[in-house]
Amino acid sequence: MGGQQTPPRMADRFAAARAQGFVGRQAEVEAFRRILADARGAVVHVHGSAGIGKSTLLHQFAWLATRAGRPVTVIAQESFVPTEPVVRTEAVVRTEPAVPAEPPPRTESAAPTEPAAPAHGSAIGGLAPLPPVAPGSLVLVDVPGAVLAAEGLLAHLPHDSVLALADREPPPLAWRTDPAWLGLLHPMPLAPLDPADSAELLKRRGVPEAEHPNVLAFTHGHPLALALMADVRVHGSRGSTGPASPPRVVNTLLAALLDVVPTPRHRAALEAYAQTLVTTEPLLAALVGVPDASDLFEWLCTLSITEYGARGIHPHDLARSVLDTELGWRNPTRRTDLRRRASTYYQQLFTDGDRARQRAVLADFAYLHRDSPLAGPLLAPVTASGAAGSTHLDALSITAVEETELPALLAMAERYEGPESARLLRGWWGRPAATWAAVGAQARPHSPAGFYLLLTLGAEDLDDPAVLADPGTAAAADWLARHGELRAGERALLVRAWLAGDTYQDVSAVQTLITLRLTHHYLTAEQRPALTLLPFADPEFWFAGCAYTDFHRLPQADFTVGGRPYGTFVHDWRRTPPLAWLGLLCERESSADPLAVAAPDGPGDALRVLDAETFAAGVREALRGLGRAGGLRGSVLLHSRAVASRAGRGAGPDDRAASLSALLRETAAELQAAPRDRRAHRALHHTYLQPAGTQQRAADLLGLPMSTYRRHLAAGVSRLTEELWRRELDS
Repeated sequence: MGGQQTPPRMADRFAAARAQGFVGRQAEVEAFRRILADARGAVVHVHGSAGIGKSTLLHQFAWLATRAGRPVTVIAQESFVPTEPVVRTEAVVRTEPAVPAEPPPRTESAAPTEPAAPAHGSAIGGLAPLPPVAPGSLVLVDVPGAVLAAEGLLAHLPHDSVLALADREPPPLAWRTDPAWLGLLHPMPLAPLDPADSAELLKRRGVPEAEHPNVLAFTHGHPLALALMADVRVHGSRGSTGPASPPRVVNTLLAALLDVVPTPRHRAALEAYAQTLVTTEPLLAALVGVPDASDLFEWLCTLSITEYGARGIHPHDLARSVLDTELGWRNPTRRTDLRRRASTYYQQLFTDGDRARQRAVLADFAYLHRDSPLAGPLLAPVTASGAAGSTHLDALSITAVEETELPALLAMAERYEGPESARLLRGWWGRPAATWAAVGAQARPHSPAGFYLLLTLGAEDLDDPAVLADPGTAAAADWLARHGELRAGERALLVRAWLAGDTYQDVSAVQTLITLRLTHHYLTAEQRPALTLLPFADPEFWFAGCAYTDFHRLPQADFTVGGRPYGTFVHDWRRTPPLAWLGLLCERESSADPLAVAAPDGPGDALRVLDAETFAAGVREALRGLGRAGGLRGSVLLHSRAVASRAGRGAGPDDRAASLSALLRETAAELQAAPRDRRAHRALHHTYLQPAGTQQRAADLLGLPMSTYRRHLAAGVSRLTEELWRRELDS
């Protein structure tokens, strides 16, 4: 009889299942083992957002403590009572007796006993009366507000007890700064599970491995989300993972993550800040359409799902996924409108001249395109910034290359492209046309993780021996000479080389930062390029992303170095200028067929790249037609950039003719305001702007001999052409 074993209980089964299903948190578990082994007593403060696994970890602590021979006391929710007014009740406390130190089989672990008989004692700040706690006990408190009673609990616990608390918020500041807590307090912030642990959790819950990527993309390692999605996949309908997650999963997660949303205005603020990479108060005001969003911004800052960065706030990854997914099926039009408003806000920043701000906002603008099937896969480093194992873009910096860094950069190029490529790149060091930039960690800016080399080429550079000696530049120069139509003062930008030290030209944080910095250069350089030529070692991989961003394949500029071929793409900024380009990307982001959205000025309405001579002839012709009905309809200047930017996208011939007339008169008025050009302006005025009828009558009105009048008129036409040409190049 004495050898009989106690039959297993249901509680034993629960404990064993929990222990077997426990995944990850190795650092926290090891830290807790050390605390138990130390036997000096401690306060373990586990904190994190709802559903992050706080209770699960406390259950694991209980299992570890019972295996170590420590009694476990669990203070349940019903042990707490209102503090105002004070109500005397009996505590409900579960006591877990110690088990032998010999560990049981993994499937038969120790578990809590049934609730002990009610005990009476003194109430402790929010707790009902607490029974005596045995020396060496682990006391678990997993209830909201438990931290408020911690100091009162410590007064009633043996010196070698371990008190483990779970809370959404970090330990109070007073605990972290009070010397009395030093060595006693052990904060344990919980982050989402990493991809390996997340996949292991899904595997243990029976989710087929083929379905893991979609589930992981939606859940971002959040344990509650993983568990809910696994439940749906195993016990619910199939074919509904990832962004199209089941409404009941999303609703459950929303309820867990958000305690209350006070008003529709607050709901609108939530929806808005889930759409943008980071949110500032002015951006939030633009998104929700109010002049002052300070109260909404402050409310967002109080939410446990909100995280803080150097440039603003954002919801943590799971909260963003849940809010975005819920809005996507509830009100897709609202979702599209929010992204359009964000895009408009970002575009406006490119007119304020603050280059640092413009550079920072490019990642925000790119983030709006994260769902695009064409561009989205290339934006992973933007969308994954801050995720476990990812490199945050803000941790990287770009600096001008110093000569001492050059050998390391050329070694990178040789590793991926061969010695011939490294030799050719070395030949561009120190040349005026070349700009070198290195990518490195903010903490170690001169330990390069990648680099790029830009070459600026004008029409006068296309037959330079140095250009022709490099296959990469020679191919670009040949195409530019034949088809690029570079005019005086215009420059083409060739990205001669770019790579990351560890991933070459694959998608990576370094590659993404280079792309964003190059884009900033295209959009804001003091002398913006007329064209950009961009080569890739794997042009097929980048084809879809380049098409989305209006970079067109240019086989005529392909080249080979060291036996390796490179494919080139081109964008003509004269035909689709920067702000029009940003607008194009905004329209493509919200289109079901992005490439069906044509760039501004379609084939029948295309801008023309005019050389200086053709442009000057066009000015003379336009002046002659200025005073006649329909006299500007056939002008070559109707397709110039200066007129197109003034008339606006989609303007018809009459609107463009009106814009050309206004441009001529406005520019002439500027000559009138300049003392040195005033006589030339008067000749223009009486000949073309308010014509006297004949040149002789114009000369008589001016009181000038015909020869002098003609000299003034020629000067006026020349100065007007100069000013219009300057506007054309600046447009």
